[in-house]
Amino acid sequence: MRRSAALRGSAPTRQRYSPAILARLPGVLLRFEGLAVLVVALFLYFHEYGGWVLLVVLFLAPDLSLAGYLAGGRVGAMTYDALHWEVGPIALATVGIVADAETATRIGLIWLAHIGMDRLLGYGLKYPTEFRGSHLQKV
Repeated sequence: MRRSAALRGSAPTRQRYSPAILARLPGVLLRFEGLAVLVVALFLYFHEYGGWVLLVVLFLAPDLSLAGYLAGGRVGAMTYDALHWEVGPIALATVGIVADAETATRIGLIWLAHIGMDRLLGYGLKYPTEFRGSHLQKV
């Protein structure tokens, strides 16, 4: 029985995805991850606590870390990254849950929601060499 040209491999194969699309895929996935973190943190915050006042007051507080750039790029990147690394708010919220400390849990969830929003918008952890450079992209 004869195989068709496509099965024998003589026909040219068509590439499904362009290299440009594949190159952007990790950034897209990280933005969706940021969206998921933002949505889950806000859902848990409102499910357990409600209250807009604390959320509005503290939501942008981690961005005060940008003041570290007044002391130079290295210090600025360190202060920014310290307040935009997900481990801090996860640890704070976990301690708040374990210790039944509602304020710590609220602050941790708000802080985590802020980081999720930043990741969704494409802002990542900073490199000390350049203000606009981050682990997600050049901003």
